[in-house]
Amino acid sequence: MYITITPQKLGNNYSQSSADFVGYLEKENQGFEQHDMEHFFNQYGDEISAEEVVKEIDGNTAKLKKKEPKFYSITVSPSKYELRKLQNSSQDLKTYTRELMKDYVASFNREINGRPITIDDIKYYAKIEHQRTFKGTDFQIKENQPFATKILQLKTDIRNIQEGRTEGNIKKMKKEIAKLERQAPHQQNGKRIVQGMRKDGDQSHIHIIVSRKDVSNSASLSPGSKHKASEVEMHGKNIKRGFDRDKFFERAEKTFDKTFGYKRNFAETYKARKDFVKNPNLYFAALMKLPANEKALAFKMITKSGLPIIPSIPVSQAQIALRVFKRLRRGAEVAIKSSSIGI
Repeated sequence: MYITITPQKLGNNYSQSSADFVGYLEKENQGFEQHDMEHFFNQYGDEISAEEVVKEIDGNTAKLKKKEPKFYSITVSPSKYELRKLQNSSQDLKTYTRELMKDYVASFNREINGRPITIDDIKYYAKIEHQRTFKGTDFQIKENQPFATKILQLKTDIRNIQEGRTEGNIKKMKKEIAKLERQAPHQQNGKRIVQGMRKDGDQSHIHIIVSRKDVSNSASLSPGSKHKASEVEMHGKNIKRGFDRDKFFERAEKTFDKTFGYKRNFAETYKARKDFVKNPNLYFAALMKLPANEKALAFKMITKSGLPIIPSIPVSQAQIALRVFKRLRRGAEVAIKSSSIGI
């Protein structure tokens, strides 16, 4: 499971309208008949139009300043192992989303009119997507980049020769390009993976757009709060504040496991990932205590995630080199710092 929570930002300012983001989420419906489209939904409704989403989100921003986010984007990407447990990816992920948003609400340390907030206090819309393309931030693109750079230069050289600006052996250059295409470390269906290429396999995931304000348009509910569960005195009253992301991420896993009967491997857990960043010794010590089959699957999952992996499973903690820890942690820290979870 990989979850991110981000405020929608354009340059130095937050988006004043959700229209661009909603339009982006509609891209996968292009070219499909009405009955084949994936529509927006919320806790109680289905087949909600993009126009209604924009109207509801944009109309729920009372007293928010220009430099404050008007809405947040939550992206939920189950792993291929998790997706295999689903019978019907669209309907199952819709069911999971509605349970997940209860976990989201429960992670706020807030009250509205003296009572804890409930699922009926938030305004959100979600959409299931089934396709993904490779982005510049993907490790496959980064590790293929040296080959892409050389190929681009050779193609530029060929064009210069063809247009008479320089001289050279075009046939030889084309052979070199073909060789580089084959040597690139990451391939899909016999072709070098490039930015924008559609990813193979089941890529089903969830996009959720949730308003910063509650449904009454009076209370601000920010999952971006730097405060966890705490209280502060304001105007002579103790006010609860904060959002516990750790709690949300851990609940998200447990809800998925309970809903679909999924047996989560150690390497997939948010707690393990966090331990990996903060205390790698503890992480690998726990990893080595796993039964042989679970340990093998854990290392397979880590490798598939794109993190560098140690060349062989160590037999003792002392054999794990510090430099290996540092290489592994760099990748994991990105996920933790960006409020993401998953392997």
